[in-house]
Amino acid sequence: MEKMMRAVIQKAFGGPEVLEVVELDKPELRSGEVLVRVRASGVNPVDVAVRSGAFPLLGEPPYGVGWDISGVVEEAGPGARYEIGEEVFGMPFFPRAATGYAEYVATPSRQVARKPASLTHVEAAALPLAALTAWQGLVDRAGVREGDRVLIHRAAGGVGHLAVQIAKARGAYVIALASAAKHDFVRGLGADEVIDYRTTDFTEAVRDIDVVFDSVADGERSLSVLKPGGVLVSILEHPNQELAATVKAAGRRFAGVSVEPDYAALEAIAELVEAGKLRPTVAETLPLAEVSKAHEVVASGQTVGKVVLTVDPAR
Repeated sequence: MEKMMRAVIQKAFGGPEVLEVVELDKPELRSGEVLVRVRASGVNPVDVAVRSGAFPLLGEPPYGVGWDISGVVEEAGPGARYEIGEEVFGMPFFPRAATGYAEYVATPSRQVARKPASLTHVEAAALPLAALTAWQGLVDRAGVREGDRVLIHRAAGGVGHLAVQIAKARGAYVIALASAAKHDFVRGLGADEVIDYRTTDFTEAVRDIDVVFDSVADGERSLSVLKPGGVLVSILEHPNQELAATVKAAGRRFAGVSVEPDYAALEAIAELVEAGKLRPTVAETLPLAEVSKAHEVVASGQTVGKVVLTVDPAR
């Protein structure tokens, strides 16, 4: 059996050119872990921010890059939840390094879930970080339920397009913010109203919102459309204690979300997929060797859905 694998690392902060495909030792298993032979790995905006140094989550390089994976269990440690040959997907170790852009990833088995059978590995790799962010914000923290009015920023993006579908699956009335060119796409996800944020000030167009899902750090203005007792879910300003205090003083609730591995939520997400209520959109697929280009595409901020790397361990 091969003892080495291809993986992406960075040795310094910088542009996409700092990403290198290198040979590393395959990870060794511990009790409760599985070794996943990765078929595809999702690329997220947080990956770009970490690489550039804008968000030094992992400290100083060098380290491996990426978190989202979908693949097949090749080895299972004692006490692991899965057996060899099972297909799984997940977001191991976040916010610690997982080296997810790699041919193999060793992960605690409770940080991955069985891949939805109806999805390819590329589609499944587009889900974990983005879908968990949306689920943990809308379901776990805000408790979205039938009849709630939910406003979703950047509704065509990687997290946003999943947030729209999750909110609709919970029975909410969804108002989505997206550029005009993406309105048909967002309506196709189930949004009840779509507003062009470039030409319309949403604070003048909507009111009496139960939940705002803010993925653009626009908390102050988002607060203004919430009704008393409403919830501001923020995925970028979660450490902002001043904003949290302002929201509380206004009689609303602040829910800062820092996504974390969660197999139970992944299983719930997989159930929505199998029920036909959730589907990730893959904007572009690139091979592992083109990881720098993948980061350029994500950094453009113009993608509809997700960018995914394909990983083939066979040489």
